[in-house]
Order: sequence, then C-alpha cells, then structure tokens
Amino acid sequence: MDNIISAISTLTSDQDPHSPLCAYIYDLQQLKSHASAMVNALPSNCELYYAAKANPEAEVLEALAPIVQGFEAASGGELNWLHECQPQVPLIFGGPGKLMSELSQAIDLNIDAIHVESLTELRRILLLCQQKQRHCRILLRMNIALEGIEETRLTMGGKPTPFGIDVCELDSAIDLLRQQPRLSNQPLVELVGFHFHLMSHQLDVDRHLALMALYFSTFNTWCQQYDLNLSLLNVGGGIGVNYADPQQVFDWSRFCIELEQLITKMHMNKVKIRFECGRFVTAAMGYYVMQVLDIKKNHGQWFAIGHGGTHHFRTPAAQDHNHPFFILNQDVLAANKQGCSSTTASTLNDVNTPTLNNQQVTLVGQLCTPKDVLAKQQYVQKLAVGDYLVFTHAGAYAWNISHQHFLMHAAPKRLFM
Repeated sequence: MDNIISAISTLTSDQDPHSPLCAYIYDLQQLKSHASAMVNALPSNCELYYAAKANPEAEVLEALAPIVQGFEAASGGELNWLHECQPQVPLIFGGPGKLMSELSQAIDLNIDAIHVESLTELRRILLLCQQKQRHCRILLRMNIALEGIEETRLTMGGKPTPFGIDVCELDSAIDLLRQQPRLSNQPLVELVGFHFHLMSHQLDVDRHLALMALYFSTFNTWCQQYDLNLSLLNVGGGIGVNYADPQQVFDWSRFCIELEQLITKMHMNKVKIRFECGRFVTAAMGYYVMQVLDIKKNHGQWFAIGHGGTHHFRTPAAQDHNHPFFILNQDVLAANKQGCSSTTASTLNDVNTPTLNNQQVTLVGQLCTPKDVLAKQQYVQKLAVGDYLVFTHAGAYAWNISHQHFLMHAAPKRLFM
C-alpha cells in the first residue's frame, strides 16, 4: 500500500489540478524478486524464457534480462523490439502465420530457435536457408491429443486449433528435414526439439504435472520412433492468474519439486526443458489507477465512472471477470502525508456529488459503450469523487492488448518503481 501511495504522490506532484489521474504503476523490484524465485526453483536442466507478449515495456525487459534465459517473440515487430532493447539476450520466435520477411529476419538475427507451426512454414524456412546459405535451428510445434487431461478455460491444443502441426503430418515434416540440402556436411535447418503448448490459464498444479508427463512421454516416443537425438523440449507457458481470487496462486515451488521427480522418473535429465511464461511472470507487478470522476445511480444501481477504462485496461473485458481492486480515499492519502493532489480532488468535488457508504457499485470507464466495465456490483465501504481506484494484477496483457486509440482519449501515465 505505501509504495502505491508514494507512486501516486509522485505522479500527482506536478499535475494540472484540472487533470484527474489515470496511470499504470509497475513495481520492478517485485518483478525481479518473483522472476528470480521462479528461475531458482526450476530443476537444473530447466530454463525460463519470458514470453514478451505479456508486457514488452523496455523497462520490464531490462529488469528481466539478467534473470531469465531468453525472450520469446510472436511477431517480426516483437523480434525487432526485443533485439533492439536487449541485443545480448537469446530469442525464440513462435506463433502461426509468420511472414516470409519475418522468417528471413529471424534467420538473419541467428536467433536461438524458430517454432515451426506448419509444413508450409517448414518449407519456407528450408527455402530461405538454402537461398541465404545459412543455418537455423527449429522446433516443431505439435498439436497432440490431451488424452483425458481436463481442459483449462483457454485450451490451445488437443483439438482443432490454428496452433501447431497435426501429428498425422509429423512423418512428412521429418522427411522434409532428412531430404534437405546440406552445407559443410551439416543440415541447413537443424531440428533441435519439439514444442508443446496446449493450455493457458493453468491454475492446477497436478493437472500441469500430468500435462508435463504427456509431453515427456510423447517426446521420448518420437525420439525412439524416428531415431532422433534431440536436446530440447519447449513445454510452453500457460501458468494462470486467478483474477477472481488473487490470493490463490499457482504453487510454482511445489510444481518444480514434483517436476524434478517426474524428470528423473521419465528419463528426461539429459534434455533441456524450456518454459516460456508471460502472464505468471509479470501480472502481479502492475497496477492500473483511475481517479473517480462521477458517481451516479441508474435504474437502482450505483456506478462509479473513472478517468480511464477498458481502452487502457482491457484485461477484465478480455477475461470476462470482475477485476480485483482497492480504493485509496482522499483521507487516507492525506493521513499518510504523501502530498497527493488534493487540488485535483477538490476540483472534482466542486459541486455536490454523492459519497457511497457500504454500497455495491459497478466500476466503469469513460467509453461510449456499455462494455466498458472493469468490475460489476462490488461492495465498497466508502467511495467519493476524487478517490483512486487501484486495480491490481495489471502487469500482463493489459495496456499492450487494449484498444488504445478508441475515442482518442489520452494515454495513461506510466511509472516504473
């Protein structure tokens, strides 16, 4: 709480009294501590890549670069950005529908690996490497059956999806690789492993361990079946965040302890096992702050309208949940003597506005759409115009996935603590 009060104080210290606050606050120390704990808990033959799509802010990348083993990109734009921000950090490139120009760019950058999503994509990579007379490393992303493992609320494989290669096409993929031209007696395109990423929003440790067992078993079977000596298995990310109950956190420590036992049991000790997590790495370090502009009653329900909305913070709309939040009242800020902009609050309250006490209220933004809702019918002890709504767990898939130009509102301020 104190660090958020201090951050709001910083943001409002030179603020126009007629301009209410709307901001993202990122706690980089929390991020570093959490990411370090994740890496340290992993078994010795495992590594953590950061899926930058979750939050590609330059300051976030700088904080994570010394901790994680690399970054994952999902577009040519992300490849450029990641290489520009942290050129020393290894990169991998995934996602369906890669452009020829993006594949060419990945080969030229000599990234660690390209995750191949289709036979067409594999043929394009083979053609580019032959034209350039360059080597590249690939993983085949495979869409395998879930074999009785319960799905999460966002399942990306085990059924018809745009992601990965169907198992029935694996023979063809292996044949293409074996028939390719060679350079200096080495394959132009080197298959170094497989990539599986069937689930996202995973909250259950046991279910994720069952998924790892399926991945390991499939990897071992294919290595034996095709006489492959592969060094790498990418098991994706997909560890979720429980926005409805943020106190219920995926037990990463327990997962890693039991993962190590599973690795030994299934003879995977000599294989590098790579995770590429995003949301679970950065979500908790972010806060989205809206200052309350208006409080009104409509058809028997209270609404608090904040300075901002889902055009800045699309997470609750995208995930269809009531986002966790807390309120910083003006009296709390004054009591902490943090010098927050009381002038702004008094300007907002220059007319008679209602104050809510022990009421349910829906928290909305400024957009001209009834879908601009961040949390519905939430109990508040006290809420007044000029108070601050602080939405927690706003560090992943938030500002960067939002429809930022809708209605042409100004962007939120950003503060990296």
